[in-house]
Amino acid sequence: MIRKIEVLGIGCPNCKKTEAIIRQVVEQKGWVEGEDYVIEKVTQPADIAARGILATPGVMLDDKIVSSGKIPSPSMVEGWL
Repeated sequence: MIRKIEVLGIGCPNCKKTEAIIRQVVEQKGWVEGEDYVIEKVTQPADIAARGILATPGVMLDDKIVSSGKIPSPSMVEGWL
């Protein structure tokens, strides 16, 4: 099953850092993008709000909100996956 990971934010440094941490964790797990997971960036404010994210950066895993308003630690990301 391919895990769908969405990083929600308008492109601020915290959003970029969040994406980098997620990429680091999935690479450490040996996951292959497109086979084991996909990362989608959601940058439009209306799309972010429609998903229920009130503070960015936000992260959704398989359409569930797992984080909002903070940069997750690598151990937090590992726990989600």
